Formats: sequence, structure tokens, C-alpha cells
Amino acid sequence: MKSRLLLAALFFSSLAHAEPVKVKLWPEGAPLAKGDTDKDQPFINVWAASKEKANGAAFVVCPGGGYGGLAADHEGVQVAKWFNGIGVSAFVLHYRLGTSGYHFPTQLIDVQRAIRHVRANAKEYGIDPERIGIIGFSAGGHLTSMAATMFDEKPAGMTNDAVDQVSARPTVAAPTYPVISMIEDYGHKGSRKNLLGPNDNDELAKHVSTELRVTANTPPIFIFHTDDDTVVPAENPVAFYLACRKHKVPAELHIYKPGLHGVGLYLGDPVLGSWSGHLRDWLRNQGFLKPMKRTAINGKVSINGKPVSWGSVIFASEDPSAPVACARVMGGKFKLDDKSGPVVGKVKLTVSYSAADVPGLETADGTVTTKEQKPGAGEWSFEVIEEAKDIELSATR
Repeated sequence: MKSRLLLAALFFSSLAHAEPVKVKLWPEGAPLAKGDTDKDQPFINVWAASKEKANGAAFVVCPGGGYGGLAADHEGVQVAKWFNGIGVSAFVLHYRLGTSGYHFPTQLIDVQRAIRHVRANAKEYGIDPERIGIIGFSAGGHLTSMAATMFDEKPAGMTNDAVDQVSARPTVAAPTYPVISMIEDYGHKGSRKNLLGPNDNDELAKHVSTELRVTANTPPIFIFHTDDDTVVPAENPVAFYLACRKHKVPAELHIYKPGLHGVGLYLGDPVLGSWSGHLRDWLRNQGFLKPMKRTAINGKVSINGKPVSWGSVIFASEDPSAPVACARVMGGKFKLDDKSGPVVGKVKLTVSYSAADVPGLETADGTVTTKEQKPGAGEWSFEVIEEAKDIELSATR
């Protein structure tokens, strides 16, 4: 109880200073540790989302560095601050490295402990224990993929204390330009060497090749990579994505053409820097940022008394963390099930449709939205309730 109170005091004092709090994962000493320095005692830097923005979600962040170093700024601090900007508390993990004499399974023990620690102390951190994600970059992406696929593994050397009895399964995982395979030619040899060390052999390398470890219990996956990456080729995330497909794990893969290895968020680039926006939207529509009841819905859309030939209807809550639903309109009709439908409550509807549905109207791209079309309201306000499954939208242009 004393350690929990101390943790809470440190955590809430950090809110006033907007600085991270350093928390050792094993206050009494880490298992398999060779010393007492930071390189021997793994810790997390806690970046709390502000009270005004906090939505109760959390992410463990694993910087990369080939299991030989940690890119703790652009793959750690900057990522944590980005998460804080969307209301997510972030926990940057400083795990043990091969260059300090630590090899598998030490890194798996450390990442499992980080997730368990955050979940075990969810109340003190002000987060939902069912909304703890993990993201990692390069070798940190491999560590993330191990966390997503090997969360039930009990490595030799773990402490098995009360925290270790808590689930280590992340709610979602985002391996980012990740090392995945340790056995294929496209794998990253430096990461394999540092991770496996003197125990390196093909059997162990296969064991930690996470494209082979995906199961139906793997959490939903988001992946970002670049085609120009020659350090960790795109075959790595593709293999992982295809394994997710095979086991029916929900997954989203983005491979951009430009971009060297290790770009981080790269927010200054108007194209490559957009990947984090896709991550935010994916988390939003997963219900990760704000779980809300969704419902099935169907309806009809007509313009000037005729069914819209092709278009869409977007249902958006005023809450920026709430899921957005988009229904495809064909022949004037649309339909969404209760997994992809709108959230229950007040939403705004935006309708888009083909300019061909309005004779004489010409647009640059051949489409029109209710925000652009005049006269009339740009959006419909609508309250979605579970009992109301059918709606009809009609406008005159």
C-alpha cells in the first residue's frame, strides 16, 4: 500500500510540472539484473495526459535502437507528447539491452512487466485497465510484436509476484517500421545478434520470429512502414500483416513509398507525417480512445426526389475521441451493422454524392457534399438511439 501511495503522489505531482515521472518496474531490484544502474534496472517515464484532455487510454512506448541502444527522444519523448495531445497517457519503456549484456528473454520480461505494471496501477494512473496499447519502433517494434504475440509466455527468471499475476496482453499494438523475422534474409541481423547474444541459434531465432507467433488471440494491429527502408525492409511488416490475416486478427497496414528507416513521427513532412493521423483515426474507430455504444442503422438518401446513385453518409459525434461511422450509399440505400454503425447519442450527418445526381451541376472531382452544396444546411443534426434503425434523408438542390 505504501508503494502505491508513493506512486500516486509522484504521478499527480507530475501533472503540475508537465514533466515525466521515472518509475522503476521492480523497486526492489529487477530479475536477472547485473547491477543497480539504469542500464540494469528497467524503468518507465510516465507522461500523463492533462486532466482537460485525458480520455482514460494509455500506451506503453518502446523506442528502437537494434536492441543495442534506445532512440529515446524521437521514438520516445516525442511520441509520448503526441499521445498526450490526443488525451492518451504514455509510458516510455527503457528496457535492457544486448550491449549491456542482457539477452532474450530479458527484453520480453521487461515489456511484459511494463504492461502489467500499468494495468496493476491503472487506478493510480487514472486509466482504464482495458485500454492499454503498445507501440514500438524498429527493434522496439519487434519488442511490441513480441508483447502482442507472446503475452502468455512465462520466461525463465520472471519474479511471479503480485504484479506478474496481472495480464500482459495489450489491448492494441502498433509495431512501427518493425523488425519482425529473425530467420529470414530480410530480417535485421544486428537486432538478432543483440537480442539473442551468445545463445544465438536458429531454433531460438525462430522462437522470436513473431510472424510465426500470431494467433487468433493476438490483439488488433496497426502497422506503419516505408518502401524505401533498406535497414529493415518492408517484407517484415508484410509478413506480420499476412499472419494476422491468416488468423483473422484485425489489422491495418500503411506502407508509404518515401522515407528512410527511423523517421519517428516525422510531423514536418506533409505526406509521411500523416501516418500518425491514420493511427489516431484507427484508435478512434476501434473505440480505444473512448468506448461508446454503437448501433446498427440503415436508411435511404434522395436528392430532388430521386435516390442518390452513389455516395456516403458520415455520422460524427462532437466528441473528438468518439468513433466515426461512414456508410456507403448505393442506389439510394445504406446499411451498417452494430460494430461499424454510429455511436448512440447526438451526431452530425454529412452526406456526399455524385454531382451527376444533380443535372447541370459541375464539380472538379465529380462529387458533392452537403457542406459544399447550396442552398440548405450543410449538415443534419441527428440523435441516434438503439430503437431507431431506419432513417431517411432527402434534400432539394
